[in-house]
Amino acid sequence: MAEVLVAVEHAGETPKKVTLELLTLARSLGEPSAVVLGGPGDTEKLVDRLGEYGAVRVYAAEHEDLDGYLVAPKATVLAGLVRSINPAAVLLPSTQEGKEIAGRLAVKLDNGLLTDVVDLAADGTATQPVFAGSVIVTAKVTKGLPLVTVRPNSVTPSQAPVAPMVSTVEVELTDADRLVRVVERRAEQKGTRPELTEASVVVAGGRGVGSAENFALVEELADLLGGAVGASRAATDSGYYPHQFQVGQTGKTVSPQLYIALGISGAIQHRAGMQTSRTIVAVNKDAEAPIFELADFGVVGDLFTVVPQVVEEIRKRK
Repeated sequence: MAEVLVAVEHAGETPKKVTLELLTLARSLGEPSAVVLGGPGDTEKLVDRLGEYGAVRVYAAEHEDLDGYLVAPKATVLAGLVRSINPAAVLLPSTQEGKEIAGRLAVKLDNGLLTDVVDLAADGTATQPVFAGSVIVTAKVTKGLPLVTVRPNSVTPSQAPVAPMVSTVEVELTDADRLVRVVERRAEQKGTRPELTEASVVVAGGRGVGSAENFALVEELADLLGGAVGASRAATDSGYYPHQFQVGQTGKTVSPQLYIALGISGAIQHRAGMQTSRTIVAVNKDAEAPIFELADFGVVGDLFTVVPQVVEEIRKRK
């Protein structure tokens, strides 16, 4: 069975959820092999967790320059590995870094590339939203191997424990890979909520929330459901919530199991960032709001009346 390479994204000593999703998807395509591109010692911290989700082999590409520079060194190392083992496919996360690595990799290999894929068949046929999510298409890479980036939360990760074989990858870089150095890193302050792009539940507020203070209601519902908080561009531009939580074409793309839109009209730019969610619930006073065209369940009403009732009911059931 041919190998399927999965580029690992991790936070400290833990693979990100999207990596576990990619390993799950890779099992339907071939033999999953995880590629750790990082600093010295990173692989040792990750290998057990990667093995729990079916990584038969873990390639350890470790070098201080992989952490000390931007993505160019990672793309160079991954391209060398692809040339040497000729895998059946290469999967990367559709994150900011994952897509940049994928683009550079496609150029280095003179290979086709598909981004923001939400499903991938065994024959390499990918399902992906295009034109800001207004159309869903199936597509295949026609030049080279299937090289795809997969949108987070497109696959439910499942365990398939194995004892991975660890192989060391020789890191050979050129001066062209060292043009942009990382001079400082600042850790983002994180609370108890899950990462927005990885959360299985997202509660998002829009202009209809009315103020930054009123976003406490959005946060309360999200916390009761164990979810993340999102916001529309109108809400972030109005100063109701920080821009890093914006969902949409110019913000973050999410695909949770449950997306609750509170006071969001549903402009196409917002829909592009959340319409692949499995179940969409909308609350809006305007019965003609475009969000209802997309919603699986819609409530026409004042969110300040509806949401407190929902919160109360959830508390009763807990």
